[in-house]
Amino acid sequence: MNIGLYQSAASLTALEQWQSATAQNISSSGVNGYRERTVNFNVQTAGELILDKSGHSGSDLNQMGSFPVATNGINFKSGQTQPTGGSLDVAIQGNGFFQVQLSDGSIGYTRNGAFTTRNDGTLVDLSNDPVLSDSGSSIVMNPQGGTVTINPEGVITQGAAQVGKLGVQQFSNLQALAPLSGGLFKAGAGAGGTPVQKPSVLQGYLESSNVSPLT
Repeated sequence: MNIGLYQSAASLTALEQWQSATAQNISSSGVNGYRERTVNFNVQTAGELILDKSGHSGSDLNQMGSFPVATNGINFKSGQTQPTGGSLDVAIQGNGFFQVQLSDGSIGYTRNGAFTTRNDGTLVDLSNDPVLSDSGSSIVMNPQGGTVTINPEGVITQGAAQVGKLGVQQFSNLQALAPLSGGLFKAGAGAGGTPVQKPSVLQGYLESSNVSPLT
């Protein structure tokens, strides 16, 4: 085997992964709650071959092959909190993710709290997926209006009536979250999700992505 060619091919593959992650980060830097994709580089030893000058095993010639390996990851550092003034815009302070019901019936997790309502009053995210309460049900607002107030623990009040409480989930193993589009995640095996009993949220704010396009 030509070790040099193999090392070059491995280097190009690792560089391609880095370039793909960089392009995705730049294109998604304006998505609220988006988490930066990372690529870590390591060197892996392919093995050791010891030969003598006649081609038999010995110790006169030591040829060792090594090649770079790229590992994809996600940076879960929080983004900056920006004021919007929107009554249905919510930003989580600290750990946790909002819960939404995806079109296939599964649950997705997001830090993007840019919410709105359907015609029937159902609270949804920008993909029109229902936002779930702490009990796992949809949150339905009164379509006829009334001032919406969301307290620091995520309790939603419209007028004098309590509508529901935003469900916030935290995970002990964030790297077990599988990224989807639009800053969404699905929880994989071993994610260790648990409800946040007393979340801390801000009404009228949104969390930006944690990507710095210039960097």
